[in-house]
Amino acid sequence: MARWVGGGGHLVEAIRLDGRPLLRVSQYGYLVAYCRSVAELAAHVALEDLVEVIPLRARDR
Repeated sequence: MARWVGGGGHLVEAIRLDGRPLLRVSQYGYLVAYCRSVAELAAHVALEDLVEVIPLRARDR
């Protein structure tokens, strides 16, 4: 699942809901919107502020 973070505590996640691809927008843990397109997403967050979250594997000890 792809994730991006932006200013103001926004988190954007690429999800599937009822078989449809959507972008879920939350702010400080609260759901803000489900967006069907990047144009809809731009109404909620500044696209130029989004940074992709890349999960790192835990080191073996």
